[in-house]
Formats: sequence, C-alpha cells, structure tokens
Amino acid sequence: MLISFVPAAISFVSVTVLCPFLIIILKKLQLTQPIRKELPADHQLKKGTPLMTGSIFLVGIFVALLYKQNPLMIFLATTFMLFSFIGFLDDYWKASRQDPGGVSGKTKLVFQFLFTATLLFILVKYFQINPEIHLTQNFSIPLPNALYFFVIMFFIVGSANAINFTDGMDGLLGIVAIPTYFFFFFISERHEVQVFSLIMIACILGFLIYNIYPAKAFMGDTGSLAIGGSLAFLAVLEKVEILIPLLFIIYFAEQLSVILQVTYYKLTRKRIFRMTPIHFHFGLKYGWSENVIVTVFGFVSWISTFLSIMYWKFLM
Repeated sequence: MLISFVPAAISFVSVTVLCPFLIIILKKLQLTQPIRKELPADHQLKKGTPLMTGSIFLVGIFVALLYKQNPLMIFLATTFMLFSFIGFLDDYWKASRQDPGGVSGKTKLVFQFLFTATLLFILVKYFQINPEIHLTQNFSIPLPNALYFFVIMFFIVGSANAINFTDGMDGLLGIVAIPTYFFFFFISERHEVQVFSLIMIACILGFLIYNIYPAKAFMGDTGSLAIGGSLAFLAVLEKVEILIPLLFIIYFAEQLSVILQVTYYKLTRKRIFRMTPIHFHFGLKYGWSENVIVTVFGFVSWISTFLSIMYWKFLM
C-alpha cells in the first residue's frame, strides 16, 4: 500500500513546482479569465487571472501512466484527458477572445456525449461492467443493455457538468472534490483506481496552493470538466451509482439550483435565489465570504463522503 503513495507524492511535488511556470506562460500569452458582468463586484477584481491552469493536472496523468501502463489505468487517463480537451476548447475560446460565454453549450454537449458513449462502450465491453444498478449487497436492479447504456450516459454527462458548475469560487471545486476522490480510493479493490485517486488528490492539493483565496490561477473547464468526467466514470466502474445523489450532493445542488432558477424565472419572471450556481447565493443573501462558503461546502462534502462509505461498508 505504501508504494501507492509514491506516484502521488511525485505528482504533488511536480504540480507545486511547475504551476508557477505555467501561470507565467499563461499571463504572457494573455490567456486569462474574463468575468461575466452580472457577477458580484469582488469577482470583477479577478479579471486577468490565468485560466486553464487545470492543464497542470496532466502532470499527474503522466505520472500515473509511467507508474502503471495497463488497460484500466490507460482508460482512466484517457477519460480524464478527453474531458479535459473539451474544457480546454472552452477555456481557450474564453481567454483568447475574452468572451465569458465560451464555446456554445450545444458544441460542448456533442463532444461530451460522443466521448462518453465511446468510453462507456469500452467500459461495458472490455471491463465486464454488468448492466444493473446495485442497491444493496443482495439486491440489484437489472436493466436491458440499451436502457442501461442510455441512462448511464446521461448520468455521466450530467454529473460532469454538475461538477463543472461547482468551479466558481477560489478553491471551491478542489476542496469539494478531494473527499470524493478519497471515497473511491477507500472503497476500491482495484489498485489502479486507488493510485489514480491518490494522484488526483495530490494534484489538487498542489494546485490549491495557487487557487485558494485570493487565487493566483483558475483551473478552468480544462480541470473541472476533467475532474467531473473522471469522477462520474469512477462511480460507474465501482458500481456505486445508487450512492451518487449522496456522494455528489454538492455538485447536484449546484446544478439543481441553476435548473430551478432558469425554470422558475421563465414561468414567473422572478428568481428563487439571488444568483446561481447556489454558492453565489450564500454570499449575496447572507454575506458569507468566499472562504466561509468554501469551508462549509467542503465540510458537507466530507460528511456526504463519510455517509457514503458507511452505506457501502454495511449495505453494499
């Protein structure tokens, strides 16, 4: 087990050392964060912060592949890189054109569904993932292959975007994602999943040195979509789909707040929240600072992880 921490330690040191150089390069290329006009005044001050610094996570992927080059590790690495590629396209558009809108949502969804369908086909066919939803150790719901594929594909894309919504404050996604990766490290019997999860935790910790408030760099969709895609596929790989509403509670709360806000506004021309995703609401409505919001959301993520582990340990 101890040797599993070696690639994680290498990843942490590498990200910590290399991130300042990436920040300098992005500043020189003027690939920085544009800010939406409707965001609060304190967020307007973040304009000019280097974007797409989440590409530094690819250092961890490189370390993972050097450590173990077998089909499962290659699959996990490919998943991360494909979703990172989608995020990179969006980030590059935003940064190079200083357009907060980025690539159109339809374009991103096309890529997400295309990559997800391909990866899911490989996962089911070559890694013997059964088309069923495990509820407890002795009870599962079998689904027809086509229905399972359809449902899980939408789940993965939805989860990836929900996690992407969470990347909206300094350090927020990193603080929330670490417990989620820890869950997969703890429950998995696959050495590759354990190593991959530890490496991602290490990369995020190294990146947080530069991303906690006040952030010197933003991971952008390059990092957040990659984290989202990899976590969603880990849930399918480990057959813990039933735990996703609990384990991903912060991510889904962020996404649900946006859906509710848009739907309610279209129907009534009124808003439920001061601003969405919901992390903005706590700042505008209750005056919480970014650090307080990040701390509370991180605490909730650890609680949901602990409860998920308990469910998995005693019922699955």
